[in-house]
Amino acid sequence: MTKRNKFMTVQTIEKTDLFNPKTKAKVKADVILGDCLDVLKKLPANSVDLIVTSPPYADQRKSTYGGIGPDKYVEWFSSISEELLRVLHPKGTFVLNIKEKVVNGERHTYVMELVIEMRKQGWLWTEEFIWHKKNCFPGKWPNRFRDSWERLLQFNKQKDFNMYQDEVRVPMGDWAKTRLKNLSETDKRRDNSKVGSGFGKNVSKWVGRDLAYPTNVLVMATESSNKNHSAVFPRELPSWFIKLFTKPGDVVLDPFLGSGTTSVAAFLLDRNSIGIEVKEEYHKLAIENINKHTT
Repeated sequence: MTKRNKFMTVQTIEKTDLFNPKTKAKVKADVILGDCLDVLKKLPANSVDLIVTSPPYADQRKSTYGGIGPDKYVEWFSSISEELLRVLHPKGTFVLNIKEKVVNGERHTYVMELVIEMRKQGWLWTEEFIWHKKNCFPGKWPNRFRDSWERLLQFNKQKDFNMYQDEVRVPMGDWAKTRLKNLSETDKRRDNSKVGSGFGKNVSKWVGRDLAYPTNVLVMATESSNKNHSAVFPRELPSWFIKLFTKPGDVVLDPFLGSGTTSVAAFLLDRNSIGIEVKEEYHKLAIENINKHTT
């Protein structure tokens, strides 16, 4: 179903919610063609459960998105983040994939400046995840090594937010075979941090467990199957955050949808999604990619 108005074109794609097949509930993906700031202003307040996005980095994608200079990046993005703050549910989460660039031989500070500006808007900078790229591009530079990681900054509106940690547990690993086999006296009781941080551990509580909670370093390959978009993160990346911060039926938003990766991930996990894309060719591509998963 396609709707058009002065500001945008909306393509809605639906499928049956596999988590509730008896109710015949529908999961839908709204793919919107339009400028994200214009579209965001039309979305209801507190209506989105999770925002996952990778906006154009400073001076990147000039041929497709125009490119925003690093000195103007905070001013440009802060107007968008203000609307994101309005549409996000009080218990929702915003995950921002971003990385600073090198200017005149040193790292620019626009990412740090953006974090400070967003905190002034009312955002809480809750956590920082690292995406370690297993297959980053090789290269040689005179004064640095190749980048193999990117930031994923977590922001919230309040300290009490929805989080489903059990959904992203991972296998315990080989360390448990030896560490848990012969427990020391320290392992059998809570061992509090010596620096007064308040953290402590009781290793004996892990006996018999097959799964553990992950770290904040996510090791994933970059997306290589999609040749039609200039910057694509792997579907695993938004999927991980969708499982961590939402439940089936919740609403996931990506204001810079690109080829539709976030919406595809949400669709496959039976979450509703809103994707906004300003380029018509990528809007069409996103619709094609989501339609592949309607059955």
